[in-house]
Amino acid sequence: MQSKVVKEEVSFYSWYALGLLTFVYILNFLDRTIILYVFPLIKKEFTFSDLQLSLLGTTAFVIFYTTLGVSFGRLADRKSRVKIIAYGLAVWSLFTGLTGFAWDFWSLFLCRLMVGIGEATLGPAAISLLSDYFPQSRRATVTSIYSMGIALGAGFASFFGGLIGELYGWRAAFYILGFPGILVAVLVYLLHEPQRQNDVTQISTYSSSDWKQLLKNKPFILLCIGYAFLGLATNNLSIWGASFYNRLHGFDLITIGFWGGVLTLLAGIPATLFGGAFADFFKRTRKGGRMLYGALVSSLSIPFWIIWLTTSNPLLILTANAVLLFLALSWLGAAAADATELAGSNLRGLAVAIYFFCVNIFAYLIGSNLIGYLSDLLGATSNPSMMRYSLIVCPISCALAAICLLIGSCIMENQ
Repeated sequence: MQSKVVKEEVSFYSWYALGLLTFVYILNFLDRTIILYVFPLIKKEFTFSDLQLSLLGTTAFVIFYTTLGVSFGRLADRKSRVKIIAYGLAVWSLFTGLTGFAWDFWSLFLCRLMVGIGEATLGPAAISLLSDYFPQSRRATVTSIYSMGIALGAGFASFFGGLIGELYGWRAAFYILGFPGILVAVLVYLLHEPQRQNDVTQISTYSSSDWKQLLKNKPFILLCIGYAFLGLATNNLSIWGASFYNRLHGFDLITIGFWGGVLTLLAGIPATLFGGAFADFFKRTRKGGRMLYGALVSSLSIPFWIIWLTTSNPLLILTANAVLLFLALSWLGAAAADATELAGSNLRGLAVAIYFFCVNIFAYLIGSNLIGYLSDLLGATSNPSMMRYSLIVCPISCALAAICLLIGSCIMENQ
């Protein structure tokens, strides 16, 4: 009994590492999403179509972010994860700042491409590090704290991106919010690399030589597909939200940035903090509890999507948006925790990379471009109300997510 107590002790340095990695994740989402909140200004200057905006906001970023993410995940299982993150942070911060110097579509595209390459280093390496800094029993909760970076980063991007863009121009937003990340990369480089742990009770026991077996694990596949559908809906709320409010409801960028930041922080922080705790509670009740929790979150999202898309009442719009943001960020800890446990200690980085690959392909490459294409097809630039119909893709994706995650939960329960 005494050994168990010692095993569960967590050092101050582990909490420091969690805090620093969470701050890096804040920068990750801040730099990734700034462009979304200055879309109206970029569209006005360059007269881009919605599909071109989508290509800049998502496709350029995701091309190498997803493909290299798997390679960086494999590298994180073998090499120094601290150095991988430090180098990546320096690269994406540099090219976020350089985005402000872009002069046409392709220069913007190149900068976004390089931001994606840099950011691809973080997810697998950070999750793997946290799995070694903290015991298994706290993994979903710790991952949820780390995932607060999404809410904080997106909230700060909304608030500061909209404010700086409206007052000083969209280029200044990239200068001010991008370049300082290079200094943070130095702190990350100085982090201590923890010894890799072996879980006492891991679900899978694959070795590094037979990682392909991971792709034959039905619960893992359903986890990736289910959260990919859910990620499509949740990410496109951020991708198209500013344009939706600006065109359809006539909000200016400062108003959009203010309310976007407020709602993201007020809804997102509790969601990421308590989402992991809720998921761990579900896990204690049944083996497939976390995936069941994900299915519940997906199902609850559907009616609020319908409200957000159809109402013109400002109070209802903001309420629905707040609930959607809460639900959008409440499943992240559960998904990452299940991915690492299904993979086993040798393949955590790869499993998280595959999971991120699926979510980002669906959300950024398929979902965003499909919505942008439908908006152009329906004439949403001249008739903004048509955006309601292009965004109906999102609640449909939530329904498909609920089905996949429920089936995955049932399979895990019967194993």
